[in-house]
Amino acid sequence: MSSILTNNSAMVALQTLKSVNKSMTETQSQISTGKRVSSAKDNSAVWAISKVMESDVKGFKAISESLSLGESTVAVARNASETVTDLLQEMKGKIISANEGNVDRNKLQTDIDALTDQIESVVTAAQFNGLNLLQGTEDVEVLSSLDRANDGSVSSSSIAVERQDLSYDAGSYNSTGTSLAANATASAAAAVNTAITETLTLSTAQSIGDVLRLEIGDTTVAYTADSTTLNDASAGLTAAINAAGIEGITATVAGAAITLSSTVAFEDTALAFSSTGSTTGAYGGDAALEARAETVTFSATAGVNEGDGYRVTIGSQDFDYVAGKGETFEDVANGLKTAIDGAGLSDISTAVTTNDSGQFVLQVDNNSTTLAFAVTGAADGTATGGLAGLDDIDVTTDEGAAAALQNIETYIDTAIDSAAAFGSVQGRIETQSEFIGKLTDSLKSGIGSLVDANMEETSARLQALQVQQQLAVQAMSIANQAPQSLLSLFR
Repeated sequence: MSSILTNNSAMVALQTLKSVNKSMTETQSQISTGKRVSSAKDNSAVWAISKVMESDVKGFKAISESLSLGESTVAVARNASETVTDLLQEMKGKIISANEGNVDRNKLQTDIDALTDQIESVVTAAQFNGLNLLQGTEDVEVLSSLDRANDGSVSSSSIAVERQDLSYDAGSYNSTGTSLAANATASAAAAVNTAITETLTLSTAQSIGDVLRLEIGDTTVAYTADSTTLNDASAGLTAAINAAGIEGITATVAGAAITLSSTVAFEDTALAFSSTGSTTGAYGGDAALEARAETVTFSATAGVNEGDGYRVTIGSQDFDYVAGKGETFEDVANGLKTAIDGAGLSDISTAVTTNDSGQFVLQVDNNSTTLAFAVTGAADGTATGGLAGLDDIDVTTDEGAAAALQNIETYIDTAIDSAAAFGSVQGRIETQSEFIGKLTDSLKSGIGSLVDANMEETSARLQALQVQQQLAVQAMSIANQAPQSLLSLFR
């Protein structure tokens, strides 16, 4: 049936044309924007995912900038630590020269003072954007990542950069803090210059020609008997000991008893008697002469926390060291040693060692009048700088030059450890920065695969739609002409 009121063909052609025009509009939009999903109405799920990923990309760009800033800051600190290490090694050469005999120590001290000032200048200037990692102990956090969980929650991750305090700051001992006195024990209440003695008593008479030997440390003293009288043997062996010129060791005799005296400060001296005959020797105590120095023995079980301070009293003077982050009793012992040495006390010398139990021991030897000696400890102080006492080095005296030679190794180790720590964290930051760059590229690629238009496919579709549009227009024209044929029925 034909009708002039209802043109079904025209309606079909019109719907087809509308559909083609809509598809062409979408295709032209993809070509102009380059996106297949440019708004939520195009594909709400994909659009939402892409927007979340785009926000992550912006976040990672900010993180990349944070890593770059952190890397630069750490690089400055590492370079400064390496420079300080070089200057300390140069200072070590001056100190070694000062321990020689025929040198002008005053001129060497001038050079050492200049190097000390230069090190302080390097440490003070080692800042980037106002942040100096060579002063203080508080860690610095460098933002390194954003972590998105399955539930959509986001958390941040950071790389902790530990400061390496290379300042000359003496720190602050908190005498009112929690007592740590149980962690350190003094060997005596006074440091005296009295020699350490041990008695060797000979028994069983020797025969003429018997050889009596006494090992004193690394030195062996021998006496060949020319009589059978025991007292003659002890007198002869005593004379041989004194004639050997063993540093810090002397001997006296009373009958068959030989009294050995030692002023050796820091090392025990082992004793061993033997004879080719029947003569034997018995010691009044241990077969050794103990070191004369008084000791501070630190705990083998307790830990050391930042702010833990220990104080050694010698005479009327107090010497403090307050531990920094990650330090041990070895650092405490060495810190107290440098503090005591830096005071330049006459006839006071120090050393650090370990005992048979693995405990760190500070040795303090007094070669003058008796002085009070004590140790205590307290928590919650302000940490001592890693190079504290460096500016007190004095090589103008024999004692000062000897102490400086021991202490400079501690300072060099501190600077080397600092440079190594900064180098390690700088490498980690560089690795994280490279990863963040690659991750950002991957996210961008993922977003592109979700929302970007395939231009080859879109171009082909546009051409096809253009043909469809032309055909739809022609079909519409044909459909609109159909009612005209009805006029022929009324002619």
